[in-house]
Amino acid sequence: MTHTPTDHSLSVVIIGTGFGGLGMAIQLKKAGFTNITLLEKASRVGGTWRDNTYPGAACDVQSHLYSYSFEPKHDWSRKFGPQSEILGYMDHCVEKYDLARHIRLGAEVQEARFNDARNIWAITLTNGDALDANVLITATGQLNQPATPDIPGMDQFEGTVFHSARWDHDYDLSNKRVAVIGTGASAIQFVPEIARQVKSLSLFQRSAAWVLPKPDRPFTSLEQTLFKSVPVWDRAYRAFIYWKNESRALAFTRFNKLLELFAYQAKKEARKHISDPEKLKNIIPNYQIGCKRILISNDWYPAINRPNLNLVTDSIDHIDQDGIVTNDGQHYLADAIIFGTGFRATEFLSPIRITGRAGQTLNDAWKDGASAFRGISVSGFPNLFMLYGPNTNLAHNSIIYMLESQFSYIVDALRALSKYPGSAMDVRQDRQDRFSDVIQGGLHNSVWEAGCSSWYLDKNGRNTVNWPGFTFTYRASTRRVDTADYQFIYPAKPT
Repeated sequence: MTHTPTDHSLSVVIIGTGFGGLGMAIQLKKAGFTNITLLEKASRVGGTWRDNTYPGAACDVQSHLYSYSFEPKHDWSRKFGPQSEILGYMDHCVEKYDLARHIRLGAEVQEARFNDARNIWAITLTNGDALDANVLITATGQLNQPATPDIPGMDQFEGTVFHSARWDHDYDLSNKRVAVIGTGASAIQFVPEIARQVKSLSLFQRSAAWVLPKPDRPFTSLEQTLFKSVPVWDRAYRAFIYWKNESRALAFTRFNKLLELFAYQAKKEARKHISDPEKLKNIIPNYQIGCKRILISNDWYPAINRPNLNLVTDSIDHIDQDGIVTNDGQHYLADAIIFGTGFRATEFLSPIRITGRAGQTLNDAWKDGASAFRGISVSGFPNLFMLYGPNTNLAHNSIIYMLESQFSYIVDALRALSKYPGSAMDVRQDRQDRFSDVIQGGLHNSVWEAGCSSWYLDKNGRNTVNWPGFTFTYRASTRRVDTADYQFIYPAKPT
C-alpha cells in the first residue's frame, strides 16, 4: 500500500537529470511526494546521453533492459539503442510524467551544507542562488566528469583539441590528420566511424581492450508490433536479456576461468579481421580478460586493419605545435587531437562540495576511499541519498536495474521520514562499516583484482565502483529500509 505524506510534504532536491534523477523523480511523484526540484547544470536533460554525441555513440546494454521497467518502449529501432534514440526516450519520460515544471536548467550546484540547527540541506549554486531542502538526492552519475591527461606541451598545439564527451561537431574531420588518445569504450565506437573519413589516424594506445562481437541488428516491424500488442512477449524478452546477462556475474567474481572463453572469441575475431601481424600483436591485451571493462563492437578490428590507421603503443612524451612526440622520438603530425580517455569515475560527486554534520566534508569522510551503506547513505550526512553511489556499478548487467532498486529504497526512506516530522535519518557508522567490509570481501579474488589498472580502482587501488555479485541480491537488500540501520536526529532545541 502506498503511503502518501499528508501531515508534512518533504521538500526534495535531486541533482542531475540523467536516468537516475528522472527515474527518482517519477517514483517520488508516484508515491505522493510532489515538492521536488531537479537541478541540472546543462541546458537540457539527458546526463551521459546528452553529453556523448560522438559518431557511433550507442549503448552496450540491450535497449529493452536499458530503459525503465515501468515505462517500456516497444519500438526500439535496434537491439542496442543509439544515443539519439535513448535521449529521445528520456525526453518522452519528462513529458509523460510532467517533470519539466520540476526541473531547473543551467543550475550547477557548487555546495550543499547540512544545517544541524534546522535539519535541512542548504544548497548553493555556482551563480550564487541558494535553496533549502529536507532531503538531498544526488544523481550525478559516475561518467560525467571527462578525464583529460595532463600532457606536456598541450598548450603549444595549434590545431583543434576536444574530448569525445564534448565532441566538436563544427570541426570537419574530412581528409584531416587526426590523433586519437585512448582506446576505451568511447574510442571503440567513434574510431571506426571517423577512420573512414580522415586522411590519417594515429591511435595512441596505452593498453589494449578486450573487444567481443556486438550481437546487434535492427528490429523488424513484426517484432516491434509483437512487443507492443503482446505485453507479455515484451516482458519475457526483457527477462531473457536480464537473466542472460546476470549469469555472467559468477565469471567476474568467482570463476574467472569462464572468461577465457570470451578471450578466445576476441582473439579469433581479431585474427579474422587484422592482416598486419604487428597490429594484431599489439591489439590483443596482455592482462586477464574482465580486469577492465569488456567492450563490444563489430567494426573495431576492421577499423584497426585500415591502412590509414597507425596504431601507436609507445608512450607519449609531449605535444608540440603540430603533433605528438612519443618517447622513442617519433613525431606524429596532427591537425586535430581527440581525447578518448574516459571519465573520472571514482570521484563521484566532485566538484560539488558536500558538508555534513559538525562541518565534516564528504572528501574527508572518503579520504581512504568512497564508501556508502547500500551504496546510498553515508554516516554523518543525514537525509543525503545517492543514486549510482560507491560500489553499485556493474560489469555484467544494466545499471537501470540497480537504479530502480535504489529508487525503491529511497522512497521507503522518505516514507519513514514522513512519520517523524522534522527528523533526519543518519545511517549508523557501524552498519556502514560492516556493509563496506562485506563488499570489499566480495571483491577479493574477483577478476578486477587481477593486477591491471582500470577506472574501477581509485588512487589507492581500492575498488570503489563495482558491485561484487548478483543484481537480484542487491535488489533484495534494498527492497525496504530497516530503520534500525539509522538514527533519527532532531534539531537541537535552542537554549
